Amino acid sequence: MIVSKFGGTSVGSAKNIKKVIQIISDKNEKTAVVVSALGGITNMLIEAGNLAKSGDNNYLEILKEIQKRHISTVEELFTKGNQTQVKDFVIDKLQVLEKTLSGVSLLKDLSEKSLAKIVSTGEILSSYIIAEAMKNNDLKASLKDSRELIKTNKVFINALVDNEKTYLNINNFFKEVQAQIIVLPGFIASDINQETTTLGRGGSDYTAAIIANAVNAEILEIWTDVSGMFTANPKLVKQAKPIKDISYQEAMELSHFGAKVIYPPTIQPVLDKKIPIVIKNTMSPKDFGTLIKENKLSNKKAVKGISHIEDIALLTLEGNGMVGVPGISKRLFEALSQEKINVKFITQASSEHSICLAIDLTEAENAKQAIDQQFEFEILKNKIEPLTVETDLAIIALVGDNMKSHQGISGKMFSELGNNNVNIRAIAQGSTEKNISVVIAKNDVKKALNSLHAAFFENHIKQLNLFIVGVGNVGGKLLNQIKQQQKYLLDKLHINMRVIGLANSKKMLFYEEGIDLSNWKSLLENDGEKASLGEFYKNVKKLNLRNSVFVDNTANYDVPKEYKKYLKDSVAVVACNKIACSSDLDNYKNLKYLSKKYNAPFLFETNVGAGLPIIDTLNNLIASGDQVTEIQAVLSGSLNFIFNNFDVNNSFYKIVKQAGIEGYTEPDSRIDLSGVDVMRKILILMRESGMELELDDIENDSFLPKSSLNANSIADFMETLKQDAKHFDSLLKAAQKEDCRLKYVAEFKNGKAKVGLQHIPKGHPFYKLDGKDNIVLFYTDRYNEQPLIIKGAGAGADVTASGIFGDIIRTGNS
Repeated sequence: MIVSKFGGTSVGSAKNIKKVIQIISDKNEKTAVVVSALGGITNMLIEAGNLAKSGDNNYLEILKEIQKRHISTVEELFTKGNQTQVKDFVIDKLQVLEKTLSGVSLLKDLSEKSLAKIVSTGEILSSYIIAEAMKNNDLKASLKDSRELIKTNKVFINALVDNEKTYLNINNFFKEVQAQIIVLPGFIASDINQETTTLGRGGSDYTAAIIANAVNAEILEIWTDVSGMFTANPKLVKQAKPIKDISYQEAMELSHFGAKVIYPPTIQPVLDKKIPIVIKNTMSPKDFGTLIKENKLSNKKAVKGISHIEDIALLTLEGNGMVGVPGISKRLFEALSQEKINVKFITQASSEHSICLAIDLTEAENAKQAIDQQFEFEILKNKIEPLTVETDLAIIALVGDNMKSHQGISGKMFSELGNNNVNIRAIAQGSTEKNISVVIAKNDVKKALNSLHAAFFENHIKQLNLFIVGVGNVGGKLLNQIKQQQKYLLDKLHINMRVIGLANSKKMLFYEEGIDLSNWKSLLENDGEKASLGEFYKNVKKLNLRNSVFVDNTANYDVPKEYKKYLKDSVAVVACNKIACSSDLDNYKNLKYLSKKYNAPFLFETNVGAGLPIIDTLNNLIASGDQVTEIQAVLSGSLNFIFNNFDVNNSFYKIVKQAGIEGYTEPDSRIDLSGVDVMRKILILMRESGMELELDDIENDSFLPKSSLNANSIADFMETLKQDAKHFDSLLKAAQKEDCRLKYVAEFKNGKAKVGLQHIPKGHPFYKLDGKDNIVLFYTDRYNEQPLIIKGAGAGADVTASGIFGDIIRTGNS
């Protein structure tokens, strides 16, 4: 025999009820069909009762809506000639309900007895309609009122089942019943006086499990609106997968911690008989679902699922007066028990100095009052502190029977949460090691679930969520490169790279599921909101996504001021903007400190050589114990391009303008030509070498005339390049006279640095440096005779974008 239970969503409409009928008609053996009320009806009935109690006649409107729902369902399920009997039944039961509600309204009192009668109406109506619909479809079905079978104590709400009488009744009934299909209302029962009682939350599941136990069913089917139990809540974790099979204990743990597909007491009656449970989807009956059975497998995955409960309050009782005093825990739990407060989580320090408990947020106020009253004497004597209550929290739980045989599960869990700036407020793990639970901030739930799911279920695929500021020349190239390489990154490097936020100087755009990079320009233009650095940060913080990366593609002075906020939130920062790393030494050191403290990578390879691995190479030298003694470098691809192309046929002004058009110079070319850009680059290299220097410590031998240095705007500056053409021509002639080439060189030696235009003779490594190339010569303790040379393109949007891209990928490997 099979027992099939259909929940409220499964019978929530005539369309769904037809699916239920089809599912049952496909079975070839005797089946008990337990049904809930139509979806949402139970809540409407409770609301009607509360309105009646308060004297609000709007309960009548709810009653009308309930009647309308049921009559509409009947009209869709039955032809006109077959509707009368069913409609009469519905109307009759609702008239009885109206009388009950009227009595409640007159007395202004809603007793548990009356409430049980009111809420039972939903299952009574649904079971009758479904049984009649089955008969109407030529199925051999009959209806049995569960109140005649399931007997409880005299508590009307959350009644306790009298197992002996109940099992005897069910056995006797199913031995005699001839029908192939027996429809029963879930949730409801009766006491010894035949008064209606209810089985509480998950009552319909419980009804089905009791019947399955009593008749020794082959299997208990729980039909709902999802295809089984999932590795995590699929509404929060898009990559969550159905769990094919799971043990009773694992299912109970997941259900306790928020997996709402089943309710834990449901499992107990079938667990006693080791009857398998299968969770199936009414809307997709061919999906495999989840099979819950006795655990006999030894090679299963360590973690079976991740679950969570939101709206938790953490209670902490602490004080020196607790240490070594017997009975403290007893008094604490008695105080909660007297208030009927359920404890979801417990942890106690081994010093006995404190006990932490997690309960429903709605019960926090009552709990504090009860516990402070219980320990009033100790609080007055300052032996125990008044109860501390923390709110806006949630519990995250890893569940799996095999966790105890796998080392490092908890370490991996805590590491993953820590890496994503998820602070753990409390930890609990049972001695069976089937569950590791942590209390975290409620607003971290989504990030925590996705981080843990990726770590334990997604074959080590790491999702990177990018927030990019600056989508001009370099930023646009970067977005094109990301779009082109997304599949490769996923397939080869197991990195799922998504762009979540974009901003230019005017607009910003956020899509939590990722921006379509084939259409980002029009999306930003049409869907974007007004750009603001402050609002951009607020959006990043609000989204609170795991493995977030803030990318600065600008040369803006204000954007780097935001870095510290991101790092403090464990958001990685990738910057081609040189302002931060060449700013005051204290600011540079603070950013490096924050990066380390909050485990948030701060990468800026492109600050010095666009896509060249200059900083990475330097860091590896230092990390391996080498010491830099001297640096010689051409660090400006733009200046190298300018002086390589400046000749008697091309004026200095013309070449500078061309360099700007081709994207080799900064938007403000004064930064390049004044030498400030090169000063910043050599400063960054010195700081990465371990030197503590400021920008003012670098000597700048500028080649620009005073008129250019004193220009107030970019336009004025460009005009001076025309007016002082003879000055620049003289520089070129002087170099040519010595058979040399002009190169703008940065040098560091004996703790001092300088930048300036030099005459480079033939045979020097810099002489044949063509186009926009950069070159760096590192002299170190190990490379003391022949320097370590890094050479290549040092300017241009494509190579700069590729350098930024490389840093972004490094954040995914950190």
